Amino acid sequence: MEGQILPPENLTNEAIAERLTTTARKNLETGSIQKKNLIYLELNGCSGNIISLLNGQNPDFEYTLNSMVHLRYSNSLMAAEGEQAIEQLLTAMDEEYILAVEGAVALKNNGLYNIIGSWKGEPLTGLQAAKMLGEKASHILAVGACATHGGVSAAKPNPTQSVGLQEVLPDKSIIKLPGCPVHPDWFLGTLAHLLLYGEPETDNLNRPLMFYSTLIHDRCPRRPFFDRGIFAEKLSDKTCLFKLGCRGPVTRVDCPTRQWNGHVNWPIGANTPCIGCASFGFPDAMAPFISYDTTRVVKDE
Repeated sequence: MEGQILPPENLTNEAIAERLTTTARKNLETGSIQKKNLIYLELNGCSGNIISLLNGQNPDFEYTLNSMVHLRYSNSLMAAEGEQAIEQLLTAMDEEYILAVEGAVALKNNGLYNIIGSWKGEPLTGLQAAKMLGEKASHILAVGACATHGGVSAAKPNPTQSVGLQEVLPDKSIIKLPGCPVHPDWFLGTLAHLLLYGEPETDNLNRPLMFYSTLIHDRCPRRPFFDRGIFAEKLSDKTCLFKLGCRGPVTRVDCPTRQWNGHVNWPIGANTPCIGCASFGFPDAMAPFISYDTTRVVKDE
C-alpha cells in the first residue's frame, strides 16, 4: 500500500452516515466498543417514527436492535405486555442506557391524557416516564417532530396540552431529530455516532449537523427553475414549487439527496411541495401546506 494514492473519501452526508454505521458495526464485531442499552419510549403521537425506523437499511433496524444495542423497552416491539412490560422498563433504569423518545409529552391533568401502562394498579403517565427516565439517561434523543417541539400532537387547539420533551427536562442535553416522521438514517446514524464517538456536533437547536446543516432549497433539483423565475402553477408541474407553498427555503435537512422509502423518492420528487415537517414549529408554523398566494414572503428560522 506504500506510495499508493487512495481516492478522496466521499464527503456527502449520505456517505458520512453510511461510514458511521459501518464503522460502528465493525467495532462492535471486533469488541472494540460495546453494545449499549436503549430504551425507546413512545409518548403522545401516532407511532409513525417507530414505523419509519423499521424501514431502515443502513443498517436495517433488526440489525440495530440485535447487534448495536440492547433494546430494553419498546412498547411497540417488545413481547412483554402490561405490568410485565413496565417492570422491564423500571428494571432497565438500574443500568446505564440511552433514551430515545418519540411523541410529545401531554401535560393536561398531570399527564393523564397519555398513559403508557400501569404499575401496581396505578397508571404510569408519559409525563412521569419522560421525567423519570430522562433524569437518569446517559444520552437522550428526541425522535420526530412531536418529541422535538410538540409537532402534530401540539397543533392547535392542543387539547392535551402537549409539549416537546425539552420542556419537561429543561436542564438536560437532548439531541433533537425533527421530522414527521424521522428518516431511519437520521436516527441510526446518530445512534452509531453515540456508540463510536459520543454526541455528534449539533447546531443551535441541537440538531446533528451531519443531517440538518443544509436547506432543502439549496440542494433541490428544481433550484435552477427558482433561480430563473420559472414557477409551477399547479401540483403536476415539473418546475419550482415555491409559489405553491413549498417550505424548502426554510427547512434544514438532507431530503433531496437522502430520499425516502429505500432512497427512491421524496415529496418534491412526487410533485408535492415540502411541508416543512423537519422545521421547528411544524405543523402550525408551516401551514398552509399548499398556497396560491404568489406574494407570500418566506422567513428563515
